[in-house]
Amino acid sequence: MHEPLDANTLQERRRAHRQARTRRRRLLLLGGACVLLAAAGVAVASSGGGGTPAAGHGRASSRSGAGGAGRTRANGASGPAGATTSAKAGGRPTGHPGDAAVPVLMYHVIAPPPAGAPFPGLYVPPSEFSEQMHALAAAGWHAVTLDQLAANWREGARLGPGKPIVVTFDNGYHSQYSQALPVLRSLGWVGDENIQLTGLPPSQGGLSSSEMRGLLAAGWELDTQGLNHADLTTLDQAALREQVQGTREVLRRRYRVPVNWFCYPSGHYDDAVVEAVRKAGYVGSTTVVPGWAHRDEDAYRMHRLRVLGGTSGTQLLELIEGTRTNPPAPESYGT
Repeated sequence: MHEPLDANTLQERRRAHRQARTRRRRLLLLGGACVLLAAAGVAVASSGGGGTPAAGHGRASSRSGAGGAGRTRANGASGPAGATTSAKAGGRPTGHPGDAAVPVLMYHVIAPPPAGAPFPGLYVPPSEFSEQMHALAAAGWHAVTLDQLAANWREGARLGPGKPIVVTFDNGYHSQYSQALPVLRSLGWVGDENIQLTGLPPSQGGLSSSEMRGLLAAGWELDTQGLNHADLTTLDQAALREQVQGTREVLRRRYRVPVNWFCYPSGHYDDAVVEAVRKAGYVGSTTVVPGWAHRDEDAYRMHRLRVLGGTSGTQLLELIEGTRTNPPAPESYGT
């Protein structure tokens, strides 16, 4: 049992209790004042006095803006990939779907055509390529990626000052690294590589893994044409899945990038191919049908403009402007 406390001890303990209660009251009063000040600050921010919209408003706008048919097609990127493309797009998203219409250029080999080349038009000499890119820059164009374009359509990500254009490269040729990369890098631009996983080894003028990583380090986007440039419309379901889904899985593991877009080899596709691409998780696909890319078109049948050898910078500008609303007839070249 405890011994009884004397009168002095009891008096001291009562005094200590009173002091503790006083301190608690003061702390409660101070905390209440802080809450009132914070509430006043929130009221000022929400009244429009600052230049930045409330975060909650931006999120709600992004969700409510995804209902249209064209917008839904552009909403395929999600999770980390979607966040990455928004950050790359050059500005804070507005929260409202954008409506940028963008020409998507198509290149193959950046080199003079060798004697007997079956499709000499697919060879653009380095001097011509440099002239074309500098003509675009002088006319106010600047290169963006397909992921950046999708982020604009999805959530209004800004595509930067000037006129956006996408520069794509098919198949994965070494010259795209050795010739195209230095030109684009000198302009502060990026490209979009539609690589095929096999069938074009470095010994035959293809990109090596280290060169592909060099393109990625320079800000290029990696997409694909599938396993080996096969005509996908002739394949059974298992082979088609390997070309479309299997290739994407391999590239994502190998390079640790999203690989959000598919490019139909030689422009060949049908409804079954489109459905396989959709099921594999791609945001969209590009074709060889001439024209500009628009938000309201089918994202799995996006138009591109083929750039052929012998095209001057001025002629390229005329091609782009002339196909804004009146696309030319498709050409017979393969990709």
